[in-house]
Amino acid sequence: MANKSNVPAVVPALGGEASLNRYLAEIRKFPLLTPEQEYMLAKRFQEHGDNEAAAQLVTSHLRLVAKIAMGYRGYGLPVSELISEGNIGLMQGVKKFEPDRGFRLATYAMWWIRASIQEFILRSWSLVKMGTTAAQKKLFFNLRRMKNNIEAFEDGDLRPEDVTKIATDLGVSEDDVVSMNRRMAMGGDTSLNVPMREDGDGQWQDWLQDTDPLQDERVAEEQERTQRHEMLVEAMTDLNDREKHILAERRLAEEPKTLEELSQVYGVSRERVRQIEVRAFEKLQKAMMRIAGGKLEKMARFAAA
Repeated sequence: MANKSNVPAVVPALGGEASLNRYLAEIRKFPLLTPEQEYMLAKRFQEHGDNEAAAQLVTSHLRLVAKIAMGYRGYGLPVSELISEGNIGLMQGVKKFEPDRGFRLATYAMWWIRASIQEFILRSWSLVKMGTTAAQKKLFFNLRRMKNNIEAFEDGDLRPEDVTKIATDLGVSEDDVVSMNRRMAMGGDTSLNVPMREDGDGQWQDWLQDTDPLQDERVAEEQERTQRHEMLVEAMTDLNDREKHILAERRLAEEPKTLEELSQVYGVSRERVRQIEVRAFEKLQKAMMRIAGGKLEKMARFAAA
């Protein structure tokens, strides 16, 4: 078998923010692969070390890297550098990919892409040292999303009730939430109206909307939904029958039951039903986090093998 320790460097040159517009246009020219094409190329690389096959796998997924990198543009770092780091993760994912496992390369590679970008951000931000705990890393990469979910858009300190909700949902201390929010506010966000080139031609926001969704991204999202559903089914086994029924009727049904309706079913007060619902939801969240952590750990062991 030929040596396939390294994936060839086939990515178009990305010299910095000034050349980013040209780079994004160039990567759109690479064709997407059908599942059959992707499988055959991956087998050629896996079994014969075919660098040309690896190159096609990489170039067909460069748009996926750019889209993922755009999602991290709020950390004050050049998008061109985020894309470059994501491309490194993509190459690692291609090198480790095993097509016979039954899933698409995009589903597997996105873990490598995100991990590579996140590690770059952590190295680049002075506020996050190498000794940062897993909980703080989780807070760092989820705080903006949580603030958007609760519509906490202000630049100053969060409201006490928002701090409590974020800390509870992410499993961190309230002091950590307050501290991280203040540190990230100091870092600042990159405006979406900043010109992409010095001549002012084109803005970041011009690239955020893609009316032609990527085939591999749609497949990856569908597989992610399937995985989340499987995790939910597994996590529900941690609940007893009454907790399962109440949680399903209150939060999973298309037409949720009222507390009054369920209190009549079980012959308890509405407040008691509410308490059971809250407890069941907390148990479900913990179970989901445990299962997700186990899957990540398993994937990390597989990737390191």
